[in-house]
Amino acid sequence: MPGPTAGSAAPSGRGRSLAQVYRRFGEVDAAGTSPLYERVAVALSESDEALRAIEAVPARKRHPTVVLAALHDLALSGRAPALAAAYAAADGDAAAAAAIDTLLRMTGPVVALAVRRRPRTDGTGRCAVLYPAVAAAAQRTGANTVGLIDVACSAGFNLTVDRVGITYSNGQSLGDPSSPVRLSSSIVGNRAVPARAMPEVVARVGVDRDPVDVTDAGDARWLRACLPPDQPERAARLDAEIALAATAPPRLLRGDAVEMLPEAVARVPADALPVVTTTWALSRFPLESRRRFLQRLDDAAAGRPVAWVSAEGVGVAPAIPALGDRRASGHSIIGLALFDRSARHAEALGRCWSRGRSLAWLAGSS
Repeated sequence: MPGPTAGSAAPSGRGRSLAQVYRRFGEVDAAGTSPLYERVAVALSESDEALRAIEAVPARKRHPTVVLAALHDLALSGRAPALAAAYAAADGDAAAAAAIDTLLRMTGPVVALAVRRRPRTDGTGRCAVLYPAVAAAAQRTGANTVGLIDVACSAGFNLTVDRVGITYSNGQSLGDPSSPVRLSSSIVGNRAVPARAMPEVVARVGVDRDPVDVTDAGDARWLRACLPPDQPERAARLDAEIALAATAPPRLLRGDAVEMLPEAVARVPADALPVVTTTWALSRFPLESRRRFLQRLDDAAAGRPVAWVSAEGVGVAPAIPALGDRRASGHSIIGLALFDRSARHAEALGRCWSRGRSLAWLAGSS
């Protein structure tokens, strides 16, 4: 009996589910943003051989964002020249054929990359939210210098918050106007963000189970691989972000972010305010870990003031007021918590949408 053709449905329930995931990614997630990935993802969903190769990847790593990034990494490294050429030419049909061929010929390397790496989509765009919040933490504590500690730091781009140029839709500007990294954010409502500048940053510490070192060629290539190959503007901005971060690389601590908080705080000079930042990171932690995170901050503040600046979904950050908003409401809360010995003060500074692309500052938080 002949086997299924490349365009037929996959033979198993698990395969059909995987085919549906890839087709939906192409037709919904990539549609309108990456024509190349739209074509490649749909082609993968229609190839039984490709789906069987993807099933060699552990189940939790089979998502298109991971597998497509692994294929892109092979193209960027020169190990998949046909795929690289198709991507460079923005030829969807050639890219689809080359992606399937690369996946079948190099299943092992694709699996190895998928197992070792996780998708990275964060950049300095979060800084439009972080900059005024860190400045507010320093102002409230009277700090003249700060040490930044980013939890689940990924590539550490949050740690360059003082070195980027930020323009808001109301004409305000914050940060470094001469920075090679520029970003913008829309102001919602009629409340401006505070115009105060951040104080000098004297320490930059990233804590993550799998931190990305932008000075490592392989790590930097993976960041590029996580972007679709037909988004040159995003790629150019990422290159600028990587170059900026590499000029003052943070101290990276590898391990459980909650358990390593005391060590991270200890890396900040005694006369500087440690400012811990989390941006859409705590939702990956179980509730008990989030509570322990809060306790670690309390413990760290036994001998010195400590601040925590957060941008997390409604109700995700413990102790940060939810403003009466509903969970999963489509926006996030910008939070600030100050710890000083046995005292803790937590407030919501505002709301933000689309990872900081727009924000609303609260009237009473200046």
